[in-house]
Amino acid sequence: MTTTAIEKTGGRSGQRHTPGTAPRKRRPGRLRALGLPYLLLLPALLLELLVHLVPMVIGIVMSFRELTQFFIRDWTSAPWAGLDNYAVSVDFDAPVGEALLASFLTTCLFTLCSVGLCWLLGTAAAIFMQETFRGRGFLRALFLVPYALPVYAAVITWAFMFQRDNGLVNHVLHDQLGIGDSPAFWLIGDNAFVTLLVVSVWKGWPFAFLIMMAGLQNIPKEIYEAAALDGAGVWQQIRRITLPSLRPVNQVLILVLFLWTFNDFNTPFVLFGKAAPESADLISLHIYQSSFQTWNFGTGSAMSVLLLLFLLVVTGGYLLLTTRGRKASDV
Repeated sequence: MTTTAIEKTGGRSGQRHTPGTAPRKRRPGRLRALGLPYLLLLPALLLELLVHLVPMVIGIVMSFRELTQFFIRDWTSAPWAGLDNYAVSVDFDAPVGEALLASFLTTCLFTLCSVGLCWLLGTAAAIFMQETFRGRGFLRALFLVPYALPVYAAVITWAFMFQRDNGLVNHVLHDQLGIGDSPAFWLIGDNAFVTLLVVSVWKGWPFAFLIMMAGLQNIPKEIYEAAALDGAGVWQQIRRITLPSLRPVNQVLILVLFLWTFNDFNTPFVLFGKAAPESADLISLHIYQSSFQTWNFGTGSAMSVLLLLFLLVVTGGYLLLTTRGRKASDV
């Protein structure tokens, strides 16, 4: 009688409980399994906070202080400046603000050209590589070489190639093809913008090619076959099938390319050194010069915070517009 009652009421799991013995406790295996991934991610999260968040907070605090070379040893002792550093940075009638605005406009033009060319070359190459032909694997690997090379090694090579007297570019254009009366200066003057754009596109378009090629793999070939049977040509297939299908991929790709290009510091720094020509004065290098050349870290930090706010606003607006556009197209 007791055993029968225990079997009926001794637990929904079907386990029997012998009178006079303590019930067996369940191990929290499910709880451990759920918490283990977060526990494994904890060291990486702490390191990410240490590397990115802490310097960002310190930089924001520094932007509100008159931090110059006299307070480098103990930057916390620098006088409190409030919003004076921001006022100097956005005063476009003064030399500091005027130079910052010119650098910002140059960076916007450079980013627009670089992102557009990277996307165009990457998309064209990815569509071309969808066809099966001999040597396709070799070309795919060759296209990814600029993306795989270290930035410093690649940009230094380009800097040697753009030398005026013994560079490969002038040797081909002037000595062999006879273009121009004299070898051009590619690393100074107005040509520096073209040089920076060439190096940036050469370095960035393989990433667009890789992402677009991955996106094209998700488009069924049956759609192209059906469109070809209906009489659609190559350009109509690209316009009506390929580009609309790649819209989610393009939204992420363009945003990533924009952020990378707008914040690019390594390319102009290695190509031109600490002082870039006026035509190639990107805002990242301009902030570096304002901080470490004039030793005015407070103003440089304020410029960095303004750049961060600009990128946050642009990113938020872009995501909002693209999300609304996607919902409207789905409806």
